[in-house]
Amino acid sequence: MVYKLRIILDTKEDIFRDVEIKCKQTLWNLHLGIKSAFSLMGEDLSLFNILDEEGVVMRSVPLEDMSDDGEGEIMSDVYLTEVFEKPGDKIHFQYGFMDLWEFFVELVEVIDEKPAVNYPITVFRFGKMPLKAPNRTAAKAKRNGVIPAVDDFPSFEDEFNDTAFEDEDDETFDDEDDDFIDDAFDDDLD
Repeated sequence: MVYKLRIILDTKEDIFRDVEIKCKQTLWNLHLGIKSAFSLMGEDLSLFNILDEEGVVMRSVPLEDMSDDGEGEIMSDVYLTEVFEKPGDKIHFQYGFMDLWEFFVELVEVIDEKPAVNYPITVFRFGKMPLKAPNRTAAKAKRNGVIPAVDDFPSFEDEFNDTAFEDEDDETFDDEDDDFIDDAFDDDLD
């Protein structure tokens, strides 16, 4: 069986791709299919968020293991049959770090496998990919008061110039303590 997935770029414009992929393939294969379908360059980190019916993140599956013990779940461990049970099921995909591309992936239908096809394969393209990652989600989150955009943080120079140093303590330091430390290091050299 083959899953036909609609992958929608999170942007104001309508930009999406339809990708067919074997249901026995993994999230890692889907990751490669999305990169190919949208011509995403590089080897940036990526992450799938598995959602419930209401769109709440149930679990996140990264490209590489980021856990302390090295036992975390990664994309190549999770088969698509574990993620998509029926048409209408959705997941969220993030690609990149500084330029974050966000996608919504929905299972449209389950179809029969075609012979001699190398899956995953892009079967339909709609809309032109922008040159830079859209920041529509960050702007929406900012309006909702969730995450401030990077541009909203003051610059270091502004913060430094606005800081008054008059409040700092004017304690004088005793030079005798410095002599003790110097003597201790001189003994080690002998």
